[in-house]
Amino acid sequence: MRYTGFSAKQKCAMNWWMPGSPYAGCEAIVCDGAVRSGKTLAMGLGFFLWAQSCFDGRKFALCGKTIAALRRNVLSEILPQLGSLGAKWKEKRTENLVRVTFAGHTNEYYIFGGRDESSAALIQGMTLAGVLFDEVVLMPKSFVEQACARCSVTGSRLWFNCNPAGPSHWFYKQWILEAKERNCLHLHFMMEDNPSLSEQIRKRYQRLYSGVFYRRFVLGQWAQAEGRVYDFFEPEMVQPVPAGRFEKWYISCDYGTVNPTSMGLWGLQNEIWYRVKEFYFASRREMRQMTDGEYAQALAELAEGKKITAVIVDPSAASFIGVLRKEGWTVKQAKNDVISGIRSTAQMLKSGKIVICDSCGDCLREMEEYVWDLKSGTKDRVKKEHDHAMDDMRYFVSTVLSRSHPGFVVSSVQRQS
Repeated sequence: MRYTGFSAKQKCAMNWWMPGSPYAGCEAIVCDGAVRSGKTLAMGLGFFLWAQSCFDGRKFALCGKTIAALRRNVLSEILPQLGSLGAKWKEKRTENLVRVTFAGHTNEYYIFGGRDESSAALIQGMTLAGVLFDEVVLMPKSFVEQACARCSVTGSRLWFNCNPAGPSHWFYKQWILEAKERNCLHLHFMMEDNPSLSEQIRKRYQRLYSGVFYRRFVLGQWAQAEGRVYDFFEPEMVQPVPAGRFEKWYISCDYGTVNPTSMGLWGLQNEIWYRVKEFYFASRREMRQMTDGEYAQALAELAEGKKITAVIVDPSAASFIGVLRKEGWTVKQAKNDVISGIRSTAQMLKSGKIVICDSCGDCLREMEEYVWDLKSGTKDRVKKEHDHAMDDMRYFVSTVLSRSHPGFVVSSVQRQS
C-alpha cells in the first residue's frame, strides 16, 4: 500500500529534516493554521519517520493536552499507517509507552498530558531526542519549556502543531513571531493544503464557524476575540414554540444565590432542540433571595409535569444538586469548559440544531449583551456579565449535544493500492 495525494505543504512538513532540504538545518518546526488542513497527519508521519531514520535506541516524547486526546488525535491515525509501511509497534498503556521498530531502528515514545502547570514535573529528568507537541496552545508554558529542555541529544528537534489562539498568546509571541531567531521552520496551513478536503466540506466549515472562531479555524488567523460572542445571531433566527409533540425534554440550569439563576426547558422535535420556556430570577433586581427549595419548586413548575430526561446543573451548585436528587430528579453535572462550550453552542445555533423561542426573553436579551472581555490579557475570556442564560444554554449543548452530535471526521490521506 502506498500513500498519495499529499499537498506540497504537507510534504514539506514531513520531509523538511531530510538531507538536501533547504530547511534541514532548522532545529524546530511549527505547523499552525486552519482546522482540517492536514497538518496533524503530515507532522505526525514526519515526526516518526524522522525519529526512526535518524536514531536508534533513543527516547522521544509525544505530548497532548491529555493522554486520551493524544491517543485519539495522533496515535490512532498515525500508527496504523506506519504499520502499513512496514513498521512494527507495540503500545504499553500502563506505562504510556509506544515502542516502534522501523528502518532497522527501535525507539521508545513516551506519552504525556500537559493539562496544567503541575504537568511539568511528569517529564523532568528524562533525556529525549525529540518531542512532538499536538495542539501546543492548549498546554501551559511551564510544561512546554520543561519538555523542550529535555531534548539534549545531538540532532534532537522540536515539533509543534496547533490551531491559532489570540495574538497575545505566549506561544504566538515566542515561536511564531520569533521563528527565524529560534531557527524554526514555520508552516501556515489552510484548508486548501489538504487535498482530501472537498469544496463541499470546506463550505460546511465556513457555515459552522463565525466571528473570532471563523477567523481562527477557517482563515487560520491568530485573531483577537472582540465584540459580541454570538455576533452572527439575528432576530430572524428566533422562532415561536412549534406546535406538535416533542420527543424528549431536558432542563439546563445556571444556579446563583446573589447572581441570577437561569433555567431553560429544552424540547426535541424533528431533530431540533427548542428552548421553549425559561425561568430567570435576579435576586438583586427582586431585592430578595430564594432558597434551594424555592428554586426546586420553580424548576418543577417549569417542567409542567413533562417527563424530564435529566436536569443539567452548574457543577458548583452542590447544595441545589443535593435538593434536586432528594426530590427524585435525574441530575447531570454540566461540562464547564467555557471556550469549547461557546464554540459548540455557536455551531449548533448556526446549523439550526438548537433554536431559542420567542418565549425566552431573558435568554434573547443576554444574546445581545454577552461580550468578550478585551482586557483579559493572554486568555480568551467573556465578561462575567449577562451570562447566566448563556451559561445554562452552554451547559445543555456541552453536556447533551456534544455527546450525541460529535461532528464529522475528514481524512487527509488518499490511499491507492
